[in-house]
Amino acid sequence: MSLLRVIAKPLYRGLNALLGKARTAQSARIPKVELADRHLANLRIVTDRKAFLEQLPKGGVVAEAGVDQGDFSLMILAITQPRRLHLIDMWSSKRYHGGLQDIVRNKFKTQIASGQVHIDLGLSTDVLQRYPDATFDWVYIDTDHGYIVTAAELELCRLKVKPGGIIAGHDYVTGNWDGGVRYGVVEAVHEFCVKHDWELFLLTHETDRHLSFAIRKIV
Repeated sequence: MSLLRVIAKPLYRGLNALLGKARTAQSARIPKVELADRHLANLRIVTDRKAFLEQLPKGGVVAEAGVDQGDFSLMILAITQPRRLHLIDMWSSKRYHGGLQDIVRNKFKTQIASGQVHIDLGLSTDVLQRYPDATFDWVYIDTDHGYIVTAAELELCRLKVKPGGIIAGHDYVTGNWDGGVRYGVVEAVHEFCVKHDWELFLLTHETDRHLSFAIRKIV
């Protein structure tokens, strides 16, 4: 065994131990609320986001929070044919920079001109507050994925969807393995459903486990 490996091995173990403790502490700060049978009684599993969209209402007023380059927005338009689609994003980080906004505006220039698509620039938690209550038939969230932001988005969307409306979203998963990022979507969704008596009624089942979810008020 080389000297480098002899030195590196304990350093690697030590770093892993420190990272493990940090991740454990981060997870411990996220509330854990378990769903009951009543929150899952009508749950349906579908293969992917295309099949997922096919189950959502057609011809409605819709918002997508977290747009990136607008690829999923295209799917929303093609499959659910919304009367009006609000695309919410701020495109201001290094990854989601201003150039992506130009891509999206160009991609949907015909729909923007007709009034079918609206670009609503800003943080989801700021923009959602601007809409009147009971505006949307459904909303799809794909933004920060952390517990705090997701919980805030869910609370806002509860007011902004119509009675019987749907809140949906992406990355119903513990985290991003490749990126080493801890998400809080699962915990935020479960807490919200128990608190407000909503049910999880639709999930995708992709191999990469970056699942989409849909919830609605239990009636």
